[in-house]
Amino acid sequence: MAVSTSDQLPSPPDRPFGERLREAMDAHGPLCAGIDPHAALLSAWGLPDDIEGLDAFSRICVEAFAGEVACVKPQSAFFERFGSAGVAILERTLADLREVGTLTLLDVKRGDIGSTMGGYAQAYLGATAPLRADAITVSPYLGYGSLRPVLDLAAEQGRGVFVLALTSNPEGASVQHARLGAESVAGSVVAGVTADNAEAARAGRLGSVGMVVGATIGSAVADLGLDLAAADAPLLAPGIGAQGATAEDLREVFGAALGNVLASSSRDVLGAGPDVASLRERARDVAADLRTTLSTGGDAP
Repeated sequence: MAVSTSDQLPSPPDRPFGERLREAMDAHGPLCAGIDPHAALLSAWGLPDDIEGLDAFSRICVEAFAGEVACVKPQSAFFERFGSAGVAILERTLADLREVGTLTLLDVKRGDIGSTMGGYAQAYLGATAPLRADAITVSPYLGYGSLRPVLDLAAEQGRGVFVLALTSNPEGASVQHARLGAESVAGSVVAGVTADNAEAARAGRLGSVGMVVGATIGSAVADLGLDLAAADAPLLAPGIGAQGATAEDLREVFGAALGNVLASSSRDVLGAGPDVASLRERARDVAADLRTTLSTGGDAP
C-alpha cells in the first residue's frame, strides 16, 4: 500500500472520533496495539537496528493489526530516532492503516503554547498532513488551556486527543497530585476533559477527548476525589498485561468508567512477532481477554 500523492483535499471523517472508537472497540475488543520499534525488540525479531529493520517491523505490524484491532498506536520517538527516513516510514504506516480503516493513535505527547501548539495540531491532525492520525497524545503541563489549538482542530476534523492525566511513572505523582487550593493538577485535567466532552455526553456518546490513566496507579483516583466516569472519555490505560495490573487494580482505578477503558499493549502483543500470523493471533487473544476483563471484572490477561 502506498501513500497517496493526490492533491485532492481529503474529506474529514464523517463521525466524531469517540463514536468511531466505540464502534471499533465493540467490534474488535478494547485493545490498542502498540507499534514500538525500539532496538531491543528489533533485535528480538532478528531485525537490524537500522532503517531496513524499521521498515520490515512496521510492515509486519500493519499486516498483522490492520482490520483486527480497535486501534493501533505507533510510538513516534522510535521512528524519529532514524531521522527523516524513519519519519517517512511512520507516514507510510499511518497511511496504510488509514487505507484499511483501522484507527490510529499517534503517541507524540506534544505540549506547547500559542502558534507553536497550532503548528503541532496541523502536523498531526490537519486535513492534508502526511502524519495525520485519528488521534494523538498530548501533555497538558503548560496548562489545560494551552491545548486549545489541538482540541479545536481535532473537533473540526473529527479526530481525537488523549491528554496525559494520571500516568504510572513514579515521577508523575509529584506534578499530577500537586494541589493549588482545593484542586489537584490531575483534577484540572479531568475537569477540562469533562467540559470538552459535555456535548457528546448529553447525546449519550463517548467523547473524543480522552485521557491517559495508568492501570497501576492504585488509589490515586479516589484519593484525589476524581470522577472519571463523568468525563465520558475514552481512557487509554497502559499497565494491563505485561505490567501486571489485576482485575482488582482495574476496578480500583477506573470504577464506573471501566467500560470506557482502551487498554494499551505493546510488549505483551509484540512478543509474538515477527511471524505475522502469530502476531495477529496474539492480538486477537489479548483483545478477547480484555473484553472479558473489562466487562465482567474477571482476571486481567
